Amino acid sequence: MGQDDRHLLNQTRRHFFNQCFVGLGQVALGSYLGGRSYGASLPKVDNPLAPKAPHFPPKIKSVIYLFMAGAPSQFELFDYKEKLQQYSGEQIPQSFLEGKRFAFMESFSKQVPKLLGTHREFKRYGQSGQWVSECLPHTAQVIDELAFVKTIHGENFNHAPAKIFMNTGSPRFGRPSMGSWVTYGLGSESEELPGFVVLQSGPRGPRGGALNWGSGFVPTSYQGVPFQSGGDPILNLSNPGGVSRQRQSETIETIRKLNLDHLQETGDPEIATRISSYEMAFRMQTSGPELIDFAQESASTLKMYGVEPGANSFANNCLLARRLVERGVRFVQLYHTDWDHHGGGGQNLNEGLDRVTGEIDQPIAALIRDLKARGLLDETLVVWGGEFGRTPMGELRETIGRNHHIDAFPMWFAGGGIRAGQTVGETDDLGFSAVEDKVTVHDVQATILHLLGLDHERLTFKFQGREFRLTDVGGNVIQKLLA
Repeated sequence: MGQDDRHLLNQTRRHFFNQCFVGLGQVALGSYLGGRSYGASLPKVDNPLAPKAPHFPPKIKSVIYLFMAGAPSQFELFDYKEKLQQYSGEQIPQSFLEGKRFAFMESFSKQVPKLLGTHREFKRYGQSGQWVSECLPHTAQVIDELAFVKTIHGENFNHAPAKIFMNTGSPRFGRPSMGSWVTYGLGSESEELPGFVVLQSGPRGPRGGALNWGSGFVPTSYQGVPFQSGGDPILNLSNPGGVSRQRQSETIETIRKLNLDHLQETGDPEIATRISSYEMAFRMQTSGPELIDFAQESASTLKMYGVEPGANSFANNCLLARRLVERGVRFVQLYHTDWDHHGGGGQNLNEGLDRVTGEIDQPIAALIRDLKARGLLDETLVVWGGEFGRTPMGELRETIGRNHHIDAFPMWFAGGGIRAGQTVGETDDLGFSAVEDKVTVHDVQATILHLLGLDHERLTFKFQGREFRLTDVGGNVIQKLLA
């Protein structure tokens, strides 16, 4: 037999195998199940992401959380302090440091740290008169849509545990993330997309990785699903070559029958999750490519965001976030990294800050405008912030920077249920600590749940004999923030 004949024979064999594989699998399945007939006798598997009733009438339907991983410096963005400018270069009074701990303590132990004023130009914008620096000219134009909380207090001054704490309510690994709690409590209004989607941009992923959007001990149906802004929204979503949609459908149905039989025997809820995941993935083979097809957007919309079709960018992710909530996705979280500006190389408050603010400023303003123009801002909460803030003192490094600071840092909120144009909380003259309305991370989490119609004390999950919740044993709704 010649080489061409062998090649033709192999092709014929592969074609025959592919055509028969699913059918033979179904025959084998029938034999394995002892001839049992499926159909009406199959147990009904509830969709774990089906919409659920909230505890009370909600103000919003969905959340877009813009997480600035690495901790932005508030003193270069939103917090202008005249006294800090006046005393820049002088040693901070020792009374501020007593009992305090900071990351990289060795840089502070060499000598008493000196106060660092900003060299960024600040102006007041909007009817609210909020200070905004030259780093965020686009955000300044939508400032009256935002409400600030300037006195967030954290508990961890290292990146990974602080991120995990901000997202899960605990610095310990294995707790459900906020998006998982939300979808566990409310489900999702989208049948074609996951209820909780994660979008990433920047030179690396956030410290803590998938722990920030994991489902912990609640069913894995509720974990965050990382999407891409180009190609397949999820890796390996497309069928392999030679596998038709019909054949894929038959394969999934066969797997479903096996899983249903296993579910009948064990009652394990993770099997229901597995069934749901297969079915969602199959539906997403159609809905996913449509989601990231920006050809449906107008040229003016693409220009407003600064989108580059197919790019992995924060701008693309902001537009994707709007398209996701438009399609009923409950919780969308955008991580943008490279905010860790200690000073050193390009990680500084000069060109390093210019680069990262240039990546996020225009898209954020576009997102606010776009949501408002489409009538979505009233039913969506947009949240902006990092895992902590920055010290009013500088660091002794080769370029200008600031250390981690957990005593008081800002976040902003926009959308349904928020009284826009206000500031909650005041810090001292140097921006070191709260002097009015100290707010905890658990307070922020309780407020987000409240706007979704969820009582943070009632949203619980029993695990290892204890009723757990996102806010642990703390948390109060930030009433001043609400409309």
